[in-house]
Amino acid sequence: MDDQEVKVQHQSPPSVYDCSVDPSVLQDLKEVASLIEGGAYTSEVQKIYRAMRLTMKLRSKLKASVLSAFLNYVLTSGSEVHTRLSSYLPQDRHDSQVHVETPATESKHLLPELEMFCYLLVLIFLIDQKKYNKAKACSSESIVRLKSKNSITADVLASRLYFYYSLSFELAGDLAEIRGNLLALYRSATIHHNKFSQETLLNLLLRNYLHYHLYDQAEKFRSKAHHFKALSNQQFCRYLFYQGKIKTIQLEYTDARDCLLQAAQKGPTIAVGFKIQCNKWAVIVHLLLGEIPERTIFTQKRMEKALRPYFELTNAFRVGDLELFRTVAEKFSSTFSQDRTSNLINRVRHNVIRTGIKNISVSYTRISLADIAKKLNLDFENTVGDAENIVAKAIRDGAIDATLDHANGWLVSKATGDVYSTNEPQIAFDSRINLCLNMHNEALRALRLPRGLINKGVAT
Repeated sequence: MDDQEVKVQHQSPPSVYDCSVDPSVLQDLKEVASLIEGGAYTSEVQKIYRAMRLTMKLRSKLKASVLSAFLNYVLTSGSEVHTRLSSYLPQDRHDSQVHVETPATESKHLLPELEMFCYLLVLIFLIDQKKYNKAKACSSESIVRLKSKNSITADVLASRLYFYYSLSFELAGDLAEIRGNLLALYRSATIHHNKFSQETLLNLLLRNYLHYHLYDQAEKFRSKAHHFKALSNQQFCRYLFYQGKIKTIQLEYTDARDCLLQAAQKGPTIAVGFKIQCNKWAVIVHLLLGEIPERTIFTQKRMEKALRPYFELTNAFRVGDLELFRTVAEKFSSTFSQDRTSNLINRVRHNVIRTGIKNISVSYTRISLADIAKKLNLDFENTVGDAENIVAKAIRDGAIDATLDHANGWLVSKATGDVYSTNEPQIAFDSRINLCLNMHNEALRALRLPRGLINKGVAT
């Protein structure tokens, strides 16, 4: 789903020089090709989506010999596409005579969707084998060839090719090179009303900007782009995550929290890495808002270890211990730098002090400023004077209900009122109700019915 959230988790690749052809895998690929062909003739997007899901299941089983046999089955031997794609596959050490059944429609015109699918298979194989330079060349060639393809089924396949096009350049460390091409492709997709490509390219451009910390440019592009239709749940989750990161940097913490939590909730169950990144940023946004995240966030299955640094950071924030906060920040500095959250954690420091003052005001009816500075472990030279300024600001912002006695150097807390006599419970319930209503409305918009039912007027 930045940076680490959508990185491909490479499985141990199969042997490149294994010249044996697994009949079951080859047969599965033929069935996927048949499914794509049927979807292209009937313009059924659902068949293309199903074919993509089946392809991902076969990803770990792809070998050079299987791909070569599949290319011989789908493409005309000696054609330009066949020659180019075969050149990207590694040569077997031992020549194997593999009999591949040729399709009966070989002499007919090759469907654009099948050609794009062949490029997609080879590109995925090259990325999994960490042949990033070849992947760059293959993806660039595929982008050039699909510019003339314009149909709703080809649009789905094109969106996948765009994703791996960007991924291959990112893994090679050359992501900045394709920013201009992505902008041109997005403009072309908008002109031709290719909705699936628009969503994918919008996210790829946002990721490109954020990768190089160009948050202002990312927000300008996002605000001027077409409204996100959320045709794909995965793309919508990525969009929410990128939007949450942008708003966090721009100090819009409330909107950022909503986007990040929604992205984490709507993300696919198997996308553990993406959910971890969403939760990391959501925890920091909670702290920046002066809120303590729920403990269930840190106890989610397969996330405990990755979220451990942020759990300890939350503990330091909860008790308002500035010294403990500094210790945790130094202990996990490498982790925070890798997650690109170091600057945000520096912002949290002020909220840690405020939380400590709030805890002190609740515990003591009257306390001297010198004792406050000692309890907060302030590292200023004039600790009493700085403590007075910090307490005065907390009173002005409404963080604590107290008065400051400057003459005697005291903080005098007022009696704690009943929280149920305020609007806080109503605000909490209102936020939960809005969250449920938004999820319900998005679920209705995401419903997909067969074309026949829609034509009959069932979807009203």
